[in-house]
Amino acid sequence: MTVVDVNRAIEEIWRMESAKLIACLTHLLRDVGIAEDIAHDALIVALEKWPNIGIPDNPGAWLMTVAKRRAIDLIRRTKKRDQKYTEHARGTDLYTEEDVGLVVNEEIGDELLRLIFMTCHPVLSQEARVALTLRLLCGLTTDEIARSFLLSESTVAQRIVRAKRTLRSENVPFEVPATEDRKERLSTVLEVIYLMFNEGYAATSGDQWVRPLLCQEALRLGRVLAEIAQSESEVHGLVALMEIQSSRLKTRVNAKGEPILLMDQNRAQWDRLLIRRGLAALERCERIGVPLGQYAIQAKISACHAEAHSVEETNWIRIAALYEALYRISPSPIVELNHAVAVSMAFGPSIGLQLVDELGREPSLQEYHLLYSVRGDLLFKLGRMDDARIEFEHAASMTKNEKEKSLLMSRAKECES
Repeated sequence: MTVVDVNRAIEEIWRMESAKLIACLTHLLRDVGIAEDIAHDALIVALEKWPNIGIPDNPGAWLMTVAKRRAIDLIRRTKKRDQKYTEHARGTDLYTEEDVGLVVNEEIGDELLRLIFMTCHPVLSQEARVALTLRLLCGLTTDEIARSFLLSESTVAQRIVRAKRTLRSENVPFEVPATEDRKERLSTVLEVIYLMFNEGYAATSGDQWVRPLLCQEALRLGRVLAEIAQSESEVHGLVALMEIQSSRLKTRVNAKGEPILLMDQNRAQWDRLLIRRGLAALERCERIGVPLGQYAIQAKISACHAEAHSVEETNWIRIAALYEALYRISPSPIVELNHAVAVSMAFGPSIGLQLVDELGREPSLQEYHLLYSVRGDLLFKLGRMDDARIEFEHAASMTKNEKEKSLLMSRAKECES
């Protein structure tokens, strides 16, 4: 194995193991910033040693051993640490190279859960939560995060630094919230993961329609959360939704990166493994025996598409009913707009257009470009080409995504021909 191969392998191992390292070190040191620094120190040691000695059989345990040693050394050197941490350090085993495979991992899941709740704490802004979560739990570099959200690297770096500083100054505890607060806090965590996934699935701006890295990392984080919070129905609901949606990622764009709408996608190319995983997650969600939440209902909608062999075979009446159920627990004009689309597919574009026109008076949708895109599509189906063209052009002028703008303008030109 060449040095390049080893470094590439180290990069992949780091992506998989960094969150566990940082979680365990934060538990030990009670400072997420210092924990991340020490985890990176362990990575540097691996970069120095592994090209010469080879990659260990258990690379995660090797990194954990090095990181824990450095953390214990820091505690012993720093007399400002209180007695509790000193005693913790004294009671921690110092592993030898030969004992590296014996690192105890039974608490890793709990520590990861604590880290997730910490990085998604309400004391941080939503932008800071997303940046810190991608950095600490997904192992993305500052540059990768910046490119994913079309920000400068310095802006992302400042967000992360400020977030760590806020967690320290506000004394945010490294813990799983008490039962009475857990549901609300878990909702915040799921919101961050869902935001990450959605930005990858349909980018709000830039010249890419999809950003697979964000979808991949959100799904990976969701799977981790589902393993360590197995009794939480909505966690499984969100994972089910992301699995099924991810099955369509490769068919959402053509070779030029141009968008392909759901109705035009080649369903034979949808990833059946991801669909099966999504349906299994949905079953786990339903077995828990509590009323389905917003993510589970959205997953059931996605499942309707995944199980249909064509647009014509899709159960649009069921999808419309599911959107009604979704609106009852999570009312929003966007849900109503999606419901109108489903109704139009089930009962015809004229009925759908009536619903969309009623929504057109909703103030919060006045700046939402998809309202005009949907209206244009319904007018197109009704043969009202001039009206449809105006709507598509209006939608194109509002979107910040260049690929979507091109799609909408091509639809406007289609109306002219």
